[in-house]
Amino acid sequence: MTHAVPPRSSPPQPPECDAPLLGPDEPGPFEVYNAEGAAPLVIATDHASRRVPRALDRLGLADEHFDKHIAFDIGADMITRRLADRLNARAVLGTYSRLVIDLNRQPGDPGCIPEVSDRVPIPANQGLDARQAACRIETLHTPYHEAVNREIANVWRRDGRPPALFSIHSFTPTLNGQDRAWDIGVLWNRDPRMPVPLIEHLRRWEGLRVGDNEPYSGRQLAYTIDTHGTAGGLANCAVEIRQDHCATPEEAGHWADILADALRHILTLDGLHEARKF
Repeated sequence: MTHAVPPRSSPPQPPECDAPLLGPDEPGPFEVYNAEGAAPLVIATDHASRRVPRALDRLGLADEHFDKHIAFDIGADMITRRLADRLNARAVLGTYSRLVIDLNRQPGDPGCIPEVSDRVPIPANQGLDARQAACRIETLHTPYHEAVNREIANVWRRDGRPPALFSIHSFTPTLNGQDRAWDIGVLWNRDPRMPVPLIEHLRRWEGLRVGDNEPYSGRQLAYTIDTHGTAGGLANCAVEIRQDHCATPEEAGHWADILADALRHILTLDGLHEARKF
């Protein structure tokens, strides 16, 4: 059920780009995994990859930084694929590092192309002009979000009702010198249909420390689920899983099992597959 990210023979060059950001042999800006998935669910994983376009020369950073949380959500790719397999759901994964462009930020937000991440300056992101920023947006950010929209529309058309939207992230145990105690957090804004039963399910697991809009809040930082879920009335939420608990295939499989067990039930709840504004 794996769908590899194919190289593109003739990548489009946005008008804002002085030169193509992606070479003809580099992957496109997103991957659709299990594209024929039958579940009434779309999974979106914004920070699945640490890849950097060759044209950006590793952003001027040492290789060691690309093994850390600032470059990608450690474990999120593995959890996404395993969860998609367990639920037979389709997933859209970003294929370039959040340091190149953060797909979970609105274009124009200072965090969308961060100049500093967890106290690490990003040399290639310093002082970008509008054309340089627009090139990254049009090459990577816009196509990814178009793909999420397209998969939602495909499932909606197939089923005759809206799918749910679920987003997977992971978080570092410490950030800016602050320890974070949770094992998993559920992020949501106004629509309680997915997050409330998910939190209830997770809290039944003995010893599992579950955050409700912690360590981040879906009421503040939730561009993907707000844009594709809340705005269209789709049931939605995101999870943040502690990175030192999901860094191996075995740990990722364990989290996929936990989430699949919860979501199988949640996806059958009355009213979940209705377009509703809260």
